[in-house]
Amino acid sequence: MHLSLRSSLRFPLSIFCGALLIGTLSGCKTPESASSNAASSEAGSSNSTTGNAASVAVSPAKPYEGETLIWGEFGSLTGDTATFGTSTHNALTMAIAEINAKGAPLGKKIELRTEDNGSQVSQVTSVVKKLIDQEGALVILGEVASSRSLAAAPICEAAGVPMLSPSSTNPKVTIGRKWIFRSCFIDSFQGKAMVKFARADLKAKTAAVLTNNGQDYSKGLSEVFAQEFKAAGGTIVSEQSYQDTDSDFRAQLTSLKAKNPDVIYIPDYYNKCGAIAGQARNLGLNQPLLGGDGWDSPKIFDIGKAAVNNTYFTNHYAPMDKNPVVAKFVTGYREKFGETPDALAACAYDAAYIMADAIKRAGGTDRDKIRDALASTKGFVGVTGTISINKDHNVTKPLAVLKIAGGKQEFVTVVSP
Repeated sequence: MHLSLRSSLRFPLSIFCGALLIGTLSGCKTPESASSNAASSEAGSSNSTTGNAASVAVSPAKPYEGETLIWGEFGSLTGDTATFGTSTHNALTMAIAEINAKGAPLGKKIELRTEDNGSQVSQVTSVVKKLIDQEGALVILGEVASSRSLAAAPICEAAGVPMLSPSSTNPKVTIGRKWIFRSCFIDSFQGKAMVKFARADLKAKTAAVLTNNGQDYSKGLSEVFAQEFKAAGGTIVSEQSYQDTDSDFRAQLTSLKAKNPDVIYIPDYYNKCGAIAGQARNLGLNQPLLGGDGWDSPKIFDIGKAAVNNTYFTNHYAPMDKNPVVAKFVTGYREKFGETPDALAACAYDAAYIMADAIKRAGGTDRDKIRDALASTKGFVGVTGTISINKDHNVTKPLAVLKIAGGKQEFVTVVSP
């Protein structure tokens, strides 16, 4: 069921998004601060880039005149990647509460309006348009999944509303766009970093790649990893793929097993990776499984159980890091929500503060000035590192490599750009 969640947290900050024509691209707790109202749902698959086939006209956003700073958030509060949407929403509400308490930018409280897309690309157009046209969002925050950010980006671009993605890593999200930004690293770096780790630390000479053809995130990472692994002197012995609706991966895994790779790269979200790990181990594939930040969810242990041991993934931060900035965030999040924040929460927390800082530097609610302030963000010290947004609206910063062993995450190393 598609739920429309609206979280009114009385905070000040900006939201960005707008669009003209949009073609197509590509078990969580309901946040306590949000009230949910059932809306019509759309059945079927939606995580491919073809989830939004109809062109949708979007009018330019009206000049902002609100008493508070309305920020729009769209995310996956239900559906296949609901833990990502929930942790992102939790971190945004936490950061906004802190910002409001300290003294919100422009002296106006930030008010967060949240819409659930049900983890479906096909829901993105309607919820983002609602945030801009009906909720009057100053800026837009979202999404986690690259496919869903790719669907929202043309809308925000056409409407002239700044959009900041906390954790969509596919390079296409920001390419050629004036109004779209991200505060996380991109897949080209994440893929290269895992190759560097696999070759140097795991001594892998051969690798296989298993890709979800229904996710831009998965396809982008697979392409980078394969190219970089070969460039580093390794051999890709097999490349297999599946569709986002698949649940049986044994045929692909059996094919990979025949090639006996040193490592298997599976860049997808936790719901798929946990299931794939279980089937791989049952088939006798006991070599290290590698992945990206999409692996970071406690649900992966529920799905994959012991099968996810001896796996490694790249991530935006390590919650066990002793850095005071990280430790303060982790402690605060645990006290508020009763669990350790995943990387998506850390990225969202940073994104909220980056947006607040940009609005403060813009000196008002002129969206053009907020956009320019976002573009000039330099040396912002966050939970996930020191963040500077470059001319392509992307961020370059170190990442962490984590290992899953004994049913828990362990910090392994940091890989710098």
